[in-house]
Amino acid sequence: MARAPLAALQAFVLAAQYKNLSRAAERLNLTVSALSHQIRALEQRLGQRLFERGPRGVSLTADGERLLDAVASPLESIERALAPVKTSREGALSLSMMTTFASGWLVPRLPRFVEKHPELELQLHSGVALVDFAREPVDAALRFGPGQWPGLNAVHLFDEWIAPVASPGFVERHKLALPVSSDLARLPLLGDPGERWKDWFDLHGGAPPRRYVASFGDSETLHRAAVEGLGVALGRMVTARPLIHAGRLVVLVPERLRSEWSYYLVYPPRSARHAGVAAFREWVLEEAAVYQAGGVVDAQQSRKKARR
Repeated sequence: MARAPLAALQAFVLAAQYKNLSRAAERLNLTVSALSHQIRALEQRLGQRLFERGPRGVSLTADGERLLDAVASPLESIERALAPVKTSREGALSLSMMTTFASGWLVPRLPRFVEKHPELELQLHSGVALVDFAREPVDAALRFGPGQWPGLNAVHLFDEWIAPVASPGFVERHKLALPVSSDLARLPLLGDPGERWKDWFDLHGGAPPRRYVASFGDSETLHRAAVEGLGVALGRMVTARPLIHAGRLVVLVPERLRSEWSYYLVYPPRSARHAGVAAFREWVLEEAAVYQAGGVVDAQQSRKKARR
């Protein structure tokens, strides 16, 4: 009897979990056509239809449900068994990170790393989802969080600080004198993902409004809304810095509020022996030290840009 088609089964499980062929194909670095071909071949081999195709994705048939129950756990066990020995090919370094951190902090500094380590080929994966080191061939990740991830090494890079920011147009429209000394709650405020406005007013005085103009589930969209002049946001100084330096956002007050989370380099034990991870760790710690030495964004500089 022919061996089980593990690649096709993996494609089937991911498609079943995502209920979307495009997302499953992206996860496997396949085209949607190639993934569909694998699933069709599996259906032909089993003589069963596994999915119902619809305009919004795919759903499992009864046969598909039974197959998923039978193979999902064994495939996950295989992935866990292989994880300790998975490493990138020599000369390659695979990194995962949030899109905002990649564009706002890491990418502008990467030329210095490439110049220092031309022998390494970088593979950058950006997105909001956390990488699963047990299932994905990623060497390390840059994460924003509490600093404790079971089974992973976490190296602190720097803290995040937040402060009220708005667009220059918003400042002009509301005739604000900087720094803003009056109660911020009288201005249109944007709700942030961590609901930190209450902490801000507790620390610096005043009371949060009973309602916000709009609330957002991620900082990238929040910053974008502030750039468009929708209201005042509690901006993250690390990821908002490029927007501030470009004059698209203005820091309204000199005070800052420390975020409960910080930025970390995170990697599994298997990556501790990876030469590329060691080189990146040394370099990113140096860059983090330089960044911290520069301090938070100079509010006076942003105010000058707002007056232009």
